[in-house]
Amino acid sequence: MASVTSLSDSVHQRLAAALSAALPQAGSADPLLRRSDRADFQANGILALAKKEKANPRELATQVVSGVESGELIKDVEVSGPGFLNITLTDRAITENLAARYADDTGRLGVPHAEQPGTTVIDYAQPNVAKEMHVGHLRSAVIGDAVTRMLEFTGENVVRRHHIGDWGTQFGMLIQYLEEHPHGLDHRADEVSGEEAMSNLDRLYKAARKVFDSDEEFKTRARRRVVDLQAGDPQTLAMWQKFVDESKIYFFSVFEKLDMEIRDADIVGESGYNDMLAETCRLLEESGVAVRSEGALCVFFDDIKGPDGNPVPLIVQKSDGGYGYAATDLSAIRDRVFNLKADSLIYVVDARQSLHFKMVFETARKAGWLNDDVTAYQLAFGTVLGKDGKPFKTREGETVRLVDLLDEAIDRASVVVREKAQDLSEEEIAERGAQVGVGAVKYADLSTSANRDYKFDLDQMVSLNGDTSVYLQYAYARIQSILRKAGDARPAAHPELELHEAERALGLHADSFAATVAEAATEYAPHKLAAYLYQLASLYTTFYDKCPVLKAGTPEQVENRLFLCDVTARTLHRGMALLGIRTPERL
Repeated sequence: MASVTSLSDSVHQRLAAALSAALPQAGSADPLLRRSDRADFQANGILALAKKEKANPRELATQVVSGVESGELIKDVEVSGPGFLNITLTDRAITENLAARYADDTGRLGVPHAEQPGTTVIDYAQPNVAKEMHVGHLRSAVIGDAVTRMLEFTGENVVRRHHIGDWGTQFGMLIQYLEEHPHGLDHRADEVSGEEAMSNLDRLYKAARKVFDSDEEFKTRARRRVVDLQAGDPQTLAMWQKFVDESKIYFFSVFEKLDMEIRDADIVGESGYNDMLAETCRLLEESGVAVRSEGALCVFFDDIKGPDGNPVPLIVQKSDGGYGYAATDLSAIRDRVFNLKADSLIYVVDARQSLHFKMVFETARKAGWLNDDVTAYQLAFGTVLGKDGKPFKTREGETVRLVDLLDEAIDRASVVVREKAQDLSEEEIAERGAQVGVGAVKYADLSTSANRDYKFDLDQMVSLNGDTSVYLQYAYARIQSILRKAGDARPAAHPELELHEAERALGLHADSFAATVAEAATEYAPHKLAAYLYQLASLYTTFYDKCPVLKAGTPEQVENRLFLCDVTARTLHRGMALLGIRTPERL
């Protein structure tokens, strides 16, 4: 089905045409249309245009009004103040436009699909091999997953990349210890659960660290093992692979609990770029982008200096020949641009790494790997804080394990579900508890602008009141309950009916779903979609309070209100799915 023109776009076209007719010398003009409390829409663009053309704004506004046809779309246009236009639409237009979205059997609700999509590589959810995932890993995973879903829904070709930490000096210690204690991971990867896998890795890591810190001879052997690993020694690589495989069992179990799909083919860690590192350095040095300084290969920048006023370089290769993160990140850019043919690169990474990525992107631009046709963007996110406003820690001052945090959210949510449940079995309560609990954690994150810190408050997150996913899920479940109780009555649009003020407000907001999704996807801003959905649920609550559905005055009014309910439910369901959050049919 072709995309449905929104009411705001239709009004915008009419006003723009009238403006151009009134001031032909001004060319195409933007009426600056927005929703308004005084009418359905307000146009503010006439003031600036009149000033530019040295015209009287109120006279120009009056002239524009005379050129706007009222009829099936526009009921009334009035001039307000110094030259604003207040526009009121017909009830018929609102209902007919929603009916067109409702008839979209693809489930897109009128959201257009890009005709000429680009290719975006999104780098998110980057845990470390042989280490537990903690609360700091939450935001990259949740934000990255939502942005991926929105981009794919609008038609973009999206390539996921999970740049896991699977390389480095600590693996020499782990591999050497496993070599000397071969039964440490003595099982097949498919025989253990995620918790067992991490327990095994954690136990091995602690034992290896203890020996590494106390035994100089072991430390020497471990460092030698790093050299073997980097040189590609087959036996060493096979043992390294055991740690990666064991970690993946754990990663997949955590992501499954987060209700996220992570595919093995999308996991390309630091090790995936090893074969490119030497060439990356050679290309940078030969082009003069990087220079040798005290034996290290460095890139210097005019605008990046330390507190002492001296330049702070990006070190691509250390003086001992080892490669740093910069070499891997620059090699990844080369791979994503030249092999994956990306137009856009998105990195969902902690804001504290902003300087590193600024330097990496600038280096790639100097080298010609990034240009006007290929952009790189760090979707930087803030810190998860405790109720005290400090970085979220356990009482012992340790970083909170992600699994523990999710389990507690599910437990709290299950209590809320149990209190509300009327005809749910224990199995259904457990399932809903997981959907509500994980949804609550995701929504709290996604409803905050990514670059801001936010407080992790489970009591607030699982509340039925306020801006929470539970409030949205409950609104959806309430609609499903009404639709089940409707008996023979079916949702059906009746454009001939007059609408209550609450019906108009709900219909106009539902109409802006496509524009909101497009804006949120283009700006990589899930919080804008979350804010839209919260307002939709709030407007539905007002509609529910003021407009009886099943006890409406006529059969036609019952059908039309059931139609409004179903449009709202479908919009909530689709919007929440784009954020990666489930909407249970019953709560």
